[in-house]
Amino acid sequence: MPGRSRYDGLPTASLLVEDGAGGTREVSYLLPRTPLSPDQATPMAAHRVAPDDRLDLIATRYLGDPAAFWRICDVNLALDPDELVDSTAEGSLLVIPAPGV
Repeated sequence: MPGRSRYDGLPTASLLVEDGAGGTREVSYLLPRTPLSPDQATPMAAHRVAPDDRLDLIATRYLGDPAAFWRICDVNLALDPDELVDSTAEGSLLVIPAPGV
């Protein structure tokens, strides 16, 4: 399913490295990802964080996919998903982006 991962469609690069046995091997890696900035996202909803909220359940409720929690993280500028729903976040508003954006 395209668009399910934050890494879907990212360009790759490769590098030749020594393999420890006198030869080389090619290692492929993903190039850095630039998250969608909050001002570029189309907000679909706002969610007020309640006690015992879980980001995967919020993503399921609004986006229909628990693995889409990263979309909520990106638009709310969160590097740590747990910070969006921990006890210090209770009462705060999360921006929920439109699906597929």
